[in-house]
Amino acid sequence: MEAIHIVGAGGIGCAVGYALRQAGREVVFVETSEAKLADGRAHGVRVDALPPRRAEFVAFREWSPPRGAMVLLCVKCPANTAVLARLPRDVRLIPIQNGFDPELVARGTFAEGIASFVSECLPDRTHTRLTRPGELHLSAEASELAAALSHPPFRVRVRIVADILPHKYTKLMYNAAISPLAASAGLDNGELLRWPKLRRLFFALLRENHTILSHAGIALGQVGPLPPATVARILARPWLAHLLAWAFYPSLRGTYCSMAGDLPQGPTEIDNYNGHLIALAGDLPCPLNRAVYALVKKIEAERLSPCPELLEELWSIQPTTKSPSPSRANSRVAG
Repeated sequence: MEAIHIVGAGGIGCAVGYALRQAGREVVFVETSEAKLADGRAHGVRVDALPPRRAEFVAFREWSPPRGAMVLLCVKCPANTAVLARLPRDVRLIPIQNGFDPELVARGTFAEGIASFVSECLPDRTHTRLTRPGELHLSAEASELAAALSHPPFRVRVRIVADILPHKYTKLMYNAAISPLAASAGLDNGELLRWPKLRRLFFALLRENHTILSHAGIALGQVGPLPPATVARILARPWLAHLLAWAFYPSLRGTYCSMAGDLPQGPTEIDNYNGHLIALAGDLPCPLNRAVYALVKKIEAERLSPCPELLEELWSIQPTTKSPSPSRANSRVAG
């Protein structure tokens, strides 16, 4: 049986690759990090305290994927350009990544996945920790991959969905609120819920994200414990949102968004997160999204050290809370 190529030995790549090795599939990890290549070749791929599994590790500069190979794209969107330039047109490409990349969309039809679980790789190692439970949603075109991942002991539920976009947009709604704020402040995800000022800002940005998606007529699917409509109702009642924040705080404490390691040097996924939302908003004002987008770009350009003080200019901004018109809310926009 042919090997499955996983581009990116990060949290998601290692978690999925480990499960495939457990299922007996051959896996080739493709990496740019010399430290990760060395660690993977010496120790294999590991998840939590489970026994390591051997796999092949190849430097990206030396990688030449065979025609027809299954390639899982588990890197951040800014890395897509270099990867796509190396892929034969007939590979079976399955991106499992957050954010929306126009170049990837322009490539054409492909299967796709989106993860609601959180997996964080140890620095410079091919050893990941599953820090938050969840699911891996896969489009129907990825049924072969889903079948392989359904073997125990993969500790993440795999779900085949008819349309991946509603789930991907819901994940975007969350990521575009958590990532720019936590990364710019230099804090873990839990701190956004712990401190009242940060919590209010996080909820405001999350509300604006939901408003933008509703205004654009985007269908949303459930990612995580609560349906998006329930989240919107909770956010409309600040007292309830602040009360429930303490229920979610323990599961977020000590976890970090994917953007955290990208600042101040960059590049980040801000164009694929908030940039995409700003484009969807069109003529709908989205002041918080524009402000956090500008802030992240400023941190990148000026190489500023992330700290909570950088968020001070955001405190007074009033988010967009305009309800969508029925005609827009009932329409559907494809990503």
